[in-house]
Amino acid sequence: MRSISAATAFAVMFGSVALSVGAAGSASAASAVVTSPGGLVVDDALRRAFVSDQADGQILATDYNGTLVAQTSGLGDVTDLAVSDDGTTLYAAVADRHEIVALNATDLKVKARYPVATDTGPRYVAFSAGKVWFTYGDQWDGDLGSVDPAVDPTSGTDPVALAQLPTEGTGIGLWGQALLDTDPLRPELLAVGETGDSSGTEGVLDVSGGTPKAIAWNDHSYELNDGLGDIDLVAGSDQVLVNGTDRHAWANGTLTKAGAYPGGQLADIGRSGLIAQVAGTKIAIYRPNATRPVRTYGTGSQPAADVAWAGDSSRVFALVAGSGGYTVKVLTGPTLNVPTLTVNAPATATRAKSLTVTGKLSATVPLPAGARLSVTRTDLESPNGKALPGVTVKADGTYSFTNTPPAGGKVTYTVKYAGDAEHAAVSASDKVDVSRAATSLSLNNNGKLYNYGTDVKFTAHLGKTYKNRSVSIYADPFGSDRGKKLIRTANVNADGNVTAVVDMTRDTTVTAVFTGDSRYKPKTVKSTAYARVKVSSAVSKHYKKAKIGSTSYYWFHKNTSPVITTTMTYYPGRQQRLDLEVYYAGAWRSSDSQYFSLGTNGKSAVSLGAPGESGLKARIRPVYVNGSSGDTVNSTTYGSWKYLYFSN
Repeated sequence: MRSISAATAFAVMFGSVALSVGAAGSASAASAVVTSPGGLVVDDALRRAFVSDQADGQILATDYNGTLVAQTSGLGDVTDLAVSDDGTTLYAAVADRHEIVALNATDLKVKARYPVATDTGPRYVAFSAGKVWFTYGDQWDGDLGSVDPAVDPTSGTDPVALAQLPTEGTGIGLWGQALLDTDPLRPELLAVGETGDSSGTEGVLDVSGGTPKAIAWNDHSYELNDGLGDIDLVAGSDQVLVNGTDRHAWANGTLTKAGAYPGGQLADIGRSGLIAQVAGTKIAIYRPNATRPVRTYGTGSQPAADVAWAGDSSRVFALVAGSGGYTVKVLTGPTLNVPTLTVNAPATATRAKSLTVTGKLSATVPLPAGARLSVTRTDLESPNGKALPGVTVKADGTYSFTNTPPAGGKVTYTVKYAGDAEHAAVSASDKVDVSRAATSLSLNNNGKLYNYGTDVKFTAHLGKTYKNRSVSIYADPFGSDRGKKLIRTANVNADGNVTAVVDMTRDTTVTAVFTGDSRYKPKTVKSTAYARVKVSSAVSKHYKKAKIGSTSYYWFHKNTSPVITTTMTYYPGRQQRLDLEVYYAGAWRSSDSQYFSLGTNGKSAVSLGAPGESGLKARIRPVYVNGSSGDTVNSTTYGSWKYLYFSN
């Protein structure tokens, strides 16, 4: 129970007695991710790719789909990887522990460890002519070493041989730990690229005999490059590819410039001779000596750290940067050129009238003459698509066709090229907004006011349509605690009508929706109907009930305080308004009004106070006022007057 000061008029009638009020009772397959990439190598026999992480000494293996299938850790700083010719053994250069580690390529268990007697390296590693070749040494004293896996360490013969760089034909030798590369098609060769200075010595060695021999060597400062970051033997040619860009041919013991690809940073060359080049944030696939790529892949915002071909040229493995590190990504279809296909349809069209669609098919690799395109139309009549007659591409790559759309609305024309031996499949589409007729839709009862709880029948009337005769009716009561709700979906009757009943407990917006069909547009109409609250009041503390004239009064002794208990439909924060009028000078005269909160049971009890004098007539009623009573979910509702008389 709480107290609220009475209005001035109440005080006139009941003295200084105040009124009081109270409530009356959402797994995917794992990927290989590294933070500091070391080596990346492909095992064609096992159809796996291996990558090392220098940060934590891990080696991870993926299948040809890029799914993680094996991993090992604790190896140390694994700076590079190589695979034996038969694919059974993986070799790792572990620079900080100065050893070459041989692992079973199937399960990554260590098979053997080969200590290397150096303070720097081994850094790079390659497998050629049955041996593991590695580079080691500091910036001023680089060299080449080898491991012969056929030698049993327990035999007394050391399988590790150092100082294998030929002294004849190699000038002053190497500075730093040189890059290495091999060609599976010519296993006797080993490419060498200097890293210890910016002059960029390049060489090719024959490692098929007991000791390596120099085939070609160029240590003329800056003659061929301004520093080496990558070197690859070119399959099927007496060339090396430097930094993914420049081709250098060898003959007569030296190397000379022999052409270039558009600028890149690094590359790998497949057995087919195809080049996978990292160029900024793209990986470009080139045919030998070409100047335009067969295919290009994006790598996001950063360049790939490395690339490696599968032996069958079916895919390229790339180390692509992401938020968690570098992930082994599989780039499929690298040998297929991706054509560009355009489709141009008119923005709008008239249903049942002919329209023309044009476009062009082009590619950086020439397309076969008379290439055929398939065409599909998708619309409201054919949501799964309807095949249309195919179209032949003209010599200049353009094409066109006509069609008469039977259905209105959004119509999509999809054109596809199935691909060929040199081109990937490609498709493109365009949309047309095809006209539809308008229909009529109406909904009754807009603006009508109903008593609380009245079941009101809303009738929607639908005009002419093609196939769809269904209408959905939704009710959305006022107030944030309730949402729009579907109350009925049905086909209209023979008169075009469909009805739904709404229980009017709040002001409600009723919506009728026709979703349209292939010839008539969708249409939505709304009707807002209003509902009063349910309100009543009860009087207590009276000593009798009797008429004065024709009006029934509640009789009170002059020193008794009447209690008025209002029952009203509850809503959070809702208040009732009590209106008081006094009979004076032959007429009912408005006094003042006050608002009182409802309890959660919808009740509010107000003690009026005793006037202390007899012969007074008053009347009082509860009111809900839209907005002023604390909410707007119902329409203003007036309760009935209760008449009070005070006697001695």
